[in-house]
Amino acid sequence: MSTLTTMRVQPRENSRRGASRALRLNGLVPAVIYGAGKDNVNVHIDIRDVMKGLQDPAFFTHVFNLDVSGKKETALVRDVQFHPVTDNPIHVDFFRVGKDSKVHVAIPVHIINEDKSPGIKKGGVINLVIHNLEVVAPANGIPESITIDLSGQDIGFSAHSDTLKLPNGVSVAHPERDSTILTIVAPTVQKATEDAASGEAS
Repeated sequence: MSTLTTMRVQPRENSRRGASRALRLNGLVPAVIYGAGKDNVNVHIDIRDVMKGLQDPAFFTHVFNLDVSGKKETALVRDVQFHPVTDNPIHVDFFRVGKDSKVHVAIPVHIINEDKSPGIKKGGVINLVIHNLEVVAPANGIPESITIDLSGQDIGFSAHSDTLKLPNGVSVAHPERDSTILTIVAPTVQKATEDAASGEAS
């Protein structure tokens, strides 16, 4: 489950483009905290903290504790904008959440026990269709990942969103869809798919 993670932020009085550019030149990233029917709050963050966070696959599912001049805000990272040339983060959007609120988030799919799958041992290949599954979860109970156990699974196995065992209070965001998350396919099927894709590309 998600944990309350502290991120250091400082208030930002001037939100004009020139001021934002000056912040970036000093190793800071402009950001905004919005939502929950409250006024937007402009802040900035040390770029090193943002870069470190982006290395964590669960960066967008952590609930952050933000201290803005002594005022506490709890929020999720909703979006990070990047420079088109340097690929450095240039803006962060935080979305306020309350402890009893439910949020729509995309959770990374994590596969375990590949070495215990008869299908994989026969040369089968994992076809991961959905890398991040959209769910609705309580803000204080967002799972770090959606785990799919391949123990005992053979070629032809498929995992679907409607058969997942999710934590209490967590549900698939689009239950009307029977979404295939992954399958174990025979290597010849995988090769045929890759050859067809190669032919279309050429």
